[in-house]
Amino acid sequence: MSKFSWSDTPGQVAFPIAKPGYPFIFAAAFTTAILALIGFKVLAFLCLLITFFICFFFRDPDRVVPKDDDAVISPADGEIVFAGEVNDSRYYEGDCMKISVFMTVFNVHVNRMPCAGTIKKVTYYPGKFLNASWDKASEENERNAIFLETPDGRKICTVQIAGLIARRIICRVQEGDTVKQGQRLGMICFGSRLDVYMPVDTQIKGSVGDKVSAGTSILGYF
Repeated sequence: MSKFSWSDTPGQVAFPIAKPGYPFIFAAAFTTAILALIGFKVLAFLCLLITFFICFFFRDPDRVVPKDDDAVISPADGEIVFAGEVNDSRYYEGDCMKISVFMTVFNVHVNRMPCAGTIKKVTYYPGKFLNASWDKASEENERNAIFLETPDGRKICTVQIAGLIARRIICRVQEGDTVKQGQRLGMICFGSRLDVYMPVDTQIKGSVGDKVSAGTSILGYF
């Protein structure tokens, strides 16, 4: 039996781009074309570079997921900025383990489910737009919490957190959905953070400073 599997059907293009990026790309490309037609070559060239960067930012590569029901995989690409036990969180009743992944504008921003299970609740919290790498961003920034229950009854909460320049949280799952491990759940535009809250007996495998990839990096084991 293979140790990896596809959580989503692989795309049929060499450079897949997330759908939320289409309006940004079309707007930048249109502006580039207009500037080129009216003779503003330098500005047109700069807009062309911006168009290429937007395409790069909204890239959505297919990922294979480790086939391990006891594994908690990273929901985001980026760097771990917190890993440890927390108490009295609004997202988890009682003590729990928490891992936070910070994404820069150079990371893939498509988010994925850390575990398979059923979505019990999705809650949006309005808030500030502080630097997402700060710990207080978990409680003060605009965010979207996805509460999941695994088939064996374990509870997981994944929180999408807007950052300093991120102004749009996109969530594609809703209450009652049955999801696969590694399945795409949404994205956050232009720099952000994801927090994962897990049972307190979860064995954490990631540590602060580690680079992780959504859908493939294992954060811990039940």
